[in-house]
Amino acid sequence: MTAEYREEKDSMGEMNVPKAARYGAQTQRAVENFQISGQPLPGHVLHALGLVKAAAARVNLALGLLDRPTADAIEKAAREVREGRWDAEFPIDVFQSGSGTSFNMNANVVIANRAAEILGRRVHPNDQVNLGQSSNDVIPSVLHVSAVIEIERDLLPALEHLRAALAEKAKVWDHVIKTGRTHLMDATPIRLGQEFGGYASQVEHSIARVRAVLPDLRELAIGGTAVGTGLNTHPEFGRRMADEIGRLAGTTFVEAANHFEAQGAQDGAAWASGALNTVAASLMKIANDVRLMNSGPRCGLAEITLPAIHPGSSILPGKVNPVICEAVIQVGAQVMGNHVAITLGAQWGQLDLNTMLPLIARNLLESIQLLSGACRALADKTIAGAVANEETCRGYVEISPSMATALNPLIGYDQAAEIAKQSFKTGRPVRALAREMTSLGPEEIERALDPRRQTEPGLDFGGGAGG
Repeated sequence: MTAEYREEKDSMGEMNVPKAARYGAQTQRAVENFQISGQPLPGHVLHALGLVKAAAARVNLALGLLDRPTADAIEKAAREVREGRWDAEFPIDVFQSGSGTSFNMNANVVIANRAAEILGRRVHPNDQVNLGQSSNDVIPSVLHVSAVIEIERDLLPALEHLRAALAEKAKVWDHVIKTGRTHLMDATPIRLGQEFGGYASQVEHSIARVRAVLPDLRELAIGGTAVGTGLNTHPEFGRRMADEIGRLAGTTFVEAANHFEAQGAQDGAAWASGALNTVAASLMKIANDVRLMNSGPRCGLAEITLPAIHPGSSILPGKVNPVICEAVIQVGAQVMGNHVAITLGAQWGQLDLNTMLPLIARNLLESIQLLSGACRALADKTIAGAVANEETCRGYVEISPSMATALNPLIGYDQAAEIAKQSFKTGRPVRALAREMTSLGPEEIERALDPRRQTEPGLDFGGGAGG
């Protein structure tokens, strides 16, 4: 042992621990055993663990299980963990014990050692910091707590921010008529505002879907200890812990209705990830549509122009690419990959404990963080500064053979199809061919082929053959 290390013991024997470290032998053993990804669990998960340990100190004090000086010192140390002061003291790889026991004991020892500094005497990591708890109920609770906090604090506001940006474009672009496209082929006219109103609705539905998973995530496993029976903990511990965690976090939590479900399964996390997966699909659809409408500037659709925020090419002078859209699409792909892993992780709950907890926590919190950032970037750096190219949109409408669809009620599908074919073949507008190939009067033609009227649902264009 050199001067840079100190000797510590755990239940398996002696270990050399970095002299300055506040963690102990069990954490050092985990550092050496789990040299896999080089990444610890996300900070949000760590900070939620500090919050849970602070709540436990308060509850154990209220139950008369800890004296006030010890409880106060533990709570102060745990709050410092929550605030991120000791992030460097949590070096264990995310791919560790499936229960997260190493992570929990890492916190117990760091908090105990820091509390001992505050108190001036030893604090026991198991008997006092971990009093009434097990890794098997703490870590599932931390997973839920961190997810609820980040969804409420970051993801839902970010989604609302994006929804508002899209809704604003839907409003200001309501008058812009453009060609609709189905199968990427010309279809009947649509208003640009209607398209963006559709995107705003997608995000509004995403908000509702994410909110819908919160009740399950608010249920906490704490109080179940090792296998859900609550062995070695006060019968009121779980309820009081949920209330106290909620107070400290500024939100609401409840004790799990069934501790065996809460510890043996992670269905709530899987459902939450499913909602995030749907949000990712929505964002990918919106981002891809926007980049298609922006394509060009001369040889694409060029119906809108996105803000030029970044050089696009190392070889093409002046080229500007829709880089934010591409970043959002990549985020969507990553979130979908995370969801696959979370789904497999939730399935891996043999008997009385899920043993994929660190993986599920990592992926769920990463997905929340990625989607939050993607929403804000898409809103602020793409949607807010986008400009509609109204003349281009209007020009496409006039040359589209699909304009003939509006003639169906007046002349029937077959004759309208012939006009559409001739329009495509000759490049002549549908309205000009309608004058030559039908007996319709000028007013009937102009009324039927008014692009704005074609975007208004339910208008009757005069009866006749259906289609």
